[in-house]
Amino acid sequence: MENALLIGLSRQMALGRELDIVANNIANIDTTGFKADNAAFSQYLMPGASDTQFTGKDRRVSFVEDRASWIDFSPGAVQRTGNPLDVAIDGKGYFTVQTSRGQRYTRNGSFAINPSGQLVTSDGDQVLGTGGPITFQVTDSHVTISPTGIITVRDGTGATSAQRGQLQIVSFDKPQTLQKDGSSTFMAPPSVTANPAPAETRVVQGVLEKSNVHPIAEMARMIQITRSYSDIAALLQQEGDLKRSSLQQLAQAPSSTS
Repeated sequence: MENALLIGLSRQMALGRELDIVANNIANIDTTGFKADNAAFSQYLMPGASDTQFTGKDRRVSFVEDRASWIDFSPGAVQRTGNPLDVAIDGKGYFTVQTSRGQRYTRNGSFAINPSGQLVTSDGDQVLGTGGPITFQVTDSHVTISPTGIITVRDGTGATSAQRGQLQIVSFDKPQTLQKDGSSTFMAPPSVTANPAPAETRVVQGVLEKSNVHPIAEMARMIQITRSYSDIAALLQQEGDLKRSSLQQLAQAPSSTS
């Protein structure tokens, strides 16, 4: 009986963790460049049941173990904005940005120009080019970003064009080693090296990569999780009632017979 309670509790703990992940995904449906999280669970077999009288396979008790969460790096839908500073990556790769915590990587290409003339993210972090931060002049106009990430502008006269830098786009051999560091930014562990993006990777101007969360699927998962949690809670209640009833029966004094 104790085994049933412990197994149910282990499953409820796993469901609670999964519900947190799903709720965070739903909260970031409209976050540009967001990548959905998923939970990974496994079976943990106890070497023996609490009752030593069990024999054979009955001595092994199966619990639910929360192993980890993993990130879905599949691309999100592309939304056209027409803003010349909005860009998306078509293919494998990440924009490189400089934050107060160090270099980070993102698929969120919602950029802007800060008062100092630097190209920054929506969070105000510097967007890095192959030669460092990308800086514009006050008189620059008609910003054009090529498929290779080269940024070209019209100078003050509007007659000639000038380059302001090239977006630094990198890729990773094992993206699953990246760790989330914000809603749409990632951190590479010290042992992971950023590589140049593949030759087929392209930059598309005037569009944004939206979140890759599928709203209907996530809502269905949330309903399924809450129902499973309720079913297990009912089962645990039944087990508790059964145990209470058994103790009450055992506690009753036997009636005397004449």
